[in-house]
Amino acid sequence: MTKTKPQIVGIIPARYGSTRLPGKALRLIAGKPMIQRVLDRCLTARCLDSVWVATDDERIANAVEAVGGQVVMTSPHHPSGTDRLAEAVTKIEADIVVNLQGDQPFLDAEMIEEAVQPLLDDPALPMATLMHPVTRPEDFANPAVVKVVVDRAGNALYFSRSLIPYPRQEVPHRVFEHVGLYVYRRDFLLTLASLAPTPLEQIESLEQLRVLEHGYKLRVVETRAQDHEFTGFSVDTEEDVERAEAMLRERGLA
Repeated sequence: MTKTKPQIVGIIPARYGSTRLPGKALRLIAGKPMIQRVLDRCLTARCLDSVWVATDDERIANAVEAVGGQVVMTSPHHPSGTDRLAEAVTKIEADIVVNLQGDQPFLDAEMIEEAVQPLLDDPALPMATLMHPVTRPEDFANPAVVKVVVDRAGNALYFSRSLIPYPRQEVPHRVFEHVGLYVYRRDFLLTLASLAPTPLEQIESLEQLRVLEHGYKLRVVETRAQDHEFTGFSVDTEEDVERAEAMLRERGLA
């Protein structure tokens, strides 16, 4: 019997009403709207059968369609990107769904492929994400840098804004930062969105802890992508826009 290839779809949740930087999806970075930069990067991922922008705003939809992108309109009342994603997949044919961050304009397409592969290798695995080593000492105590620890099979044990593992003993080890790129099986995504927020999720303000608290496996892959400052950069403030443009100039990409 011929094995049917699963339909792999990338979805970029993009809302207009960002608290810290309203309309940030449309903010120009070196002359190009951020959502277009994200879309351009994602479209180079060989594993994706299609890429969609899930938005609640006609201005974003118009900007995406103007550059040939595909849009699915969603409710403006979703409390999280996961909920927006879950609504979007009810309107799009997909077996595996990649949640692509709309505020990461320099994502390396190889990272998408790394995160998808575990679900292709293991039909029982519901979800996967990425991590990379923390290299800057100042990031160990930075709560904005989310850390992750995994078991010997690579499944997440815990995510935290605190330093984990805490170095009580001098044992050689690495500290890993979680990279917020998620891959779900469609049915699991819908299940996850239907679950109520959990205590650890609320304490840490980390939605991925809902997966662990409900006892599901979440595979975490160490990405081979380099230049983490660039590929993992998120735009949340006016200063971030300036830094994004500076990084493009530094790398000769502006």
